[in-house]
This record gives sequence, structure tokens and C-alpha cells, in this order.
Amino acid sequence: MQEKTIYKSVKKVILLLAVAILSLSIYSCSQKHEHTSVLGGKNYSIYILGKNGKEYIIETNALDSGKILPEKQGAILDVKTMDRDIIVKDGSYYHLNRKKAQLSKYNIQNDSLYTIASIPLKDFSIENYFWAGKDSLLLTGLDIKDFTQTKYVLIETGKMSMLSSGNLAIPQPSGKFTSMSIGFVELRKSHLFIGYTYHQQLSSSNYTTSDTTYIAELGYPQMKLLKINKDTRSTYPGGINTVQSYSFNDEQNNYYFMSCPGIALGNRPDLPTGIFRIKAGAESLDKDYFINISSSVVKNHAYGMWYLGNNKAIIRSERKDLFKGLGDHYSTAHFEFYLIDLAAAKVLKKLDLPLDKGTRRECVIVKDNIAYIAVNSSTKGNFVWMYNVETNSLKKGLELAGNTDFIMRIDKLNP
Repeated sequence: MQEKTIYKSVKKVILLLAVAILSLSIYSCSQKHEHTSVLGGKNYSIYILGKNGKEYIIETNALDSGKILPEKQGAILDVKTMDRDIIVKDGSYYHLNRKKAQLSKYNIQNDSLYTIASIPLKDFSIENYFWAGKDSLLLTGLDIKDFTQTKYVLIETGKMSMLSSGNLAIPQPSGKFTSMSIGFVELRKSHLFIGYTYHQQLSSSNYTTSDTTYIAELGYPQMKLLKINKDTRSTYPGGINTVQSYSFNDEQNNYYFMSCPGIALGNRPDLPTGIFRIKAGAESLDKDYFINISSSVVKNHAYGMWYLGNNKAIIRSERKDLFKGLGDHYSTAHFEFYLIDLAAAKVLKKLDLPLDKGTRRECVIVKDNIAYIAVNSSTKGNFVWMYNVETNSLKKGLELAGNTDFIMRIDKLNP
């Protein structure tokens, strides 16, 4: 399995390294011109990479039991046009086809993926998405030539029409830094926060990242740069959230995000993975808050974070004693899941789950005090496990069998 990224320059290096890590899969598209409503459809979507390289989307109403064979119950996807860096909402899938330079909206009909509508999106590489309203999709990204110019587009997804677009006044990389990445976007009334950092290419097969996390604050919707905050406690804030989640708001609207300096993303393993906070109503980082994951009982780097509610979260961390390097980072079962107490700013415990594989995956859904956790185990199969937040108990749920090699992502398809 290989992972594609959208980097060039330094991002080309990230691509070359990540190509050995994960397979960003690619979908099948048949076109249908008339809009078909899918609201009231299935509850969940599952993206599968098969043992023979085939890829599927499965829609289901239940994750707590049963067995699914993707080759019999899934929509097979065309690996030449689509991949798993998708946005899933209200029964539809959104994906940027980089070859055609267009963003398309899809749904599943009669076990096939149909194109509902498309909109041109030229010279744009998606780094992050944010739902600014029910049908208002804000995309932030970079130019595809050098990955140095930050950009945005605001799209009305009902009609798939462009509301606004333009460049962002975030400083471009300079000096030894040759490209950049955007790791999170958070909108608070008329203030937009964008987390980012810069990258340096060391050789044709290696790169590194600045030691600094940057957060730009812009006026919204004018997109005027107001100020930039910096923090050197960790780097590579967040990540591409069409692939995996790294941030959330709690019930009080405190905003949390994870930094990812490990070898699979920032490649600054000398810096710790950490969890940062922007307090509700604040316009800058909470300088007194930082959960150092790498110096905790985890003692490793982590990638991916999901909110459980009531100040608890789950992170997914690597085991550096079990893999050799980037070459086997995705294929070796070495990932563990840990429970975090955000209020106490500490790691509580490791969940008693099988070791997981796949470097970056959207693998946690939380609903009604149950965390559904997709695990790719080399010894115990591919299952969705259920963690009961109230009783602190775990049990197996849905099995993905047959041609399943990796569960690449699970999503809430309909509310």
C-alpha cells in the first residue's frame, strides 16, 4: 500500500517518503447529471483497500455487529481517478481530482459512485477543509507548482458554486525553507485561525521542518491578515484533515489541536508530539497549556486525535520499537490508542486494543458515548471495536472480511 501526498519541492520529498507509507486510494466515477437526494440514507461510510489493490466504499447502518465483504457489498472504485482524501457530509462525498483540476460531489447509487456536480478548482492543493456553514465549505490549500502560496476557496455545496476565492497573506517560505503546509483551520465569528509551518528540503529523499508552530489570525470573510502567533514547544501543527483528524472543539468551545513532528509527517522527531489549546473566546494559544505526549507514558510520537466528550480524547500513537523506518511504517502493526484527559492535561491509559497498522487513517467515530474504532490487526483481523466511554469497556463490533486488507477510513455519512 502506498500513500500519496500533495507536496512538491519539500512536499515532493514528503511524497516520496510517504509513497512508501500509505496508499491513497482511488475511486470509480460514473456520471449522472440529475441530482439525487441521499438524505435519509445509510448512517456510516467505510473506505476499504483490498488485498488485490482494489478499493471500495461501503455504506452501512450499523458498526456494532455483523460481517461485510467489500467485494460483495461495496461500490468498487476506479483507482485512476479518485482516492481516500475525501470530505464526507450529509450522504455525499467531495473530492478534488487534481488531473482534471475540479472538485466534484458524489454519492453512491445502485452500488456505484455517481458524480452529482463539479466545479473547476485550478492550481489548488487542498490542505484543510472547514464547514463554515451547513452548505458552506471553506477549503485552504497551496499552489501546486511550488507549494509556497497559501490560498482559499469558499464553495456553496448545494449548487456547487464558488462564493469567493483568493490568496492568503500568510508569509511564504524564505531562506532555507522551500515549502509549507497548513495543518488546521478554526473559525470563531469574524476571526479565522490557520495553523501552519515551513519545510526544508535536505536532499532528494529527505526533508525536515521548522521548529516553530505558526498560527495566523485573519479577519473573516475579508481574509485580511491580523497577526501571527508563534510557538516552539512543538511543530507541524495538525495535518491534512481530508486524510485524518487532528483537532476539535469541546463543549465549552475550547479548541484543541495536535502537533505531529514524528518521522511520518514533520520529520522533526527531536521535538515532542503535543496537544495545544486555544481557550474559548481567546485569540491566541494558551501558553500555559501543553500535553507532552512523547514524554508521557506513551513515550512515542502520535498521529491523529478524536474527541470523546466530557474532556476526554483518543490519540493514535506509533511504537518506534516495532518498525524499522518509513519503509515499513504503514505495513507493520505498531499503532496503539491512548485515552487523554484534557482537563487534567495528562495521558490516562492505553486502550486494550490489538496493534493497528496504517500510518494515517480516519478511524474513529463517536456517537452516543460510544467510540467506534477501526483497527487493522495482523493477527486478529479487521474490526470496528466499540469503546464505551461511560463504562470504560471494549468489545468487537463489525468485521470487515473477504478482500479487506486495510480499513482506510470510517465516517458518519448522515446525521
